[in-house]
Amino acid sequence: MSTATSPARQTENRNPVDWGVAVTTAQRLVKPGPSVPIEEAERAVAQLRAATGVAETHVRELTGLGMDLPLYEGDVVDRRRWVEAAAEGLAALTDGALPVGSNRPMGGVLAGSAGVQAGMVLAFLGGRVLGQYDPFGGEGTGGRLLLVAPNIMGAQRALDVPDEDFQMWVCLHECTHRLQFTAVPWLRGYFSGEVANFLAGLDETATSAFARLPEVMKQIRRGRGEDTDAGPIGLVELLQSPRQRAVFDRLIALSTLLEGHADHVMDAVGPSVVPSVATIRARFTARRRGGGVLDRILRALLGVDAKVKQYAAGAAFTRHVVDEVGMSGFNVVWESPETLPLRTEIADPAAWVRRIHGR
Repeated sequence: MSTATSPARQTENRNPVDWGVAVTTAQRLVKPGPSVPIEEAERAVAQLRAATGVAETHVRELTGLGMDLPLYEGDVVDRRRWVEAAAEGLAALTDGALPVGSNRPMGGVLAGSAGVQAGMVLAFLGGRVLGQYDPFGGEGTGGRLLLVAPNIMGAQRALDVPDEDFQMWVCLHECTHRLQFTAVPWLRGYFSGEVANFLAGLDETATSAFARLPEVMKQIRRGRGEDTDAGPIGLVELLQSPRQRAVFDRLIALSTLLEGHADHVMDAVGPSVVPSVATIRARFTARRRGGGVLDRILRALLGVDAKVKQYAAGAAFTRHVVDEVGMSGFNVVWESPETLPLRTEIADPAAWVRRIHGR
């Protein structure tokens, strides 16, 4: 694994999480995938690897993004390898996240504790993530597209949909994410910069939280803050200083746009590419809301339910804008940070159209 997760480099770069501990913890906890005959597993891996190039070609034709970029195959991995790759990308994203002079007594212990907690999250997600585009992973290819074969096969069986259709559908989503970052040169640096700004202000958030504790407790007793989302995101927002809230709003708006745009594309490509797309979408949406009581509690604690809401809100924004100004008009979002939608505009796409297109 990359030295980005080594304790020595984390000390040098002031990483708040020991990602080596996170990997060890997650790989100890993550469950093996479904039992599949070797021939079937090998066929699925080959199909997934080949599907990425075909899927990205369809995404480029629909969106007009990245038409002159080279095509790369995705990496098909198991759950344990996904854990390693995810931690590697997160380590690269969070390296140097703490300001100079932030080394404190017990810093290594705190980083190790954070590593254990991060490992528990990675173990939970490792059994559920179908695919992921990591703009900070890989070497020389502008990121890394990962497809988790056992999870894709398990989901396809649970949904009882055609395997090749489901594989293509998943690849369309992840290839859209890859194009978002490879066809928009400034996006990777902007995203990492905003994450660094957010992490650098965590001390400020903690200090502010003590001062605002009476107000926060009142809002919690009322059930929720008037201008916050329910769940972990809502609580985080209640504890933030105004400056941290501004950074958080930009990150939420961007991630909602990225996820919603990918969800829109995977369906908009249509039945000519994925014949059972309507059935897959209906069953997959129901599955996103499903799960037992323990699963639902874990999803809520980890913010997964908030993530599901992001898909819907971002897809609705994308659909409205494309209907109003076409795909080329929508693609103005990728011109600069200033043309990205504000968080308030995600819920009011007409406001973005007025601000950017004057109509």
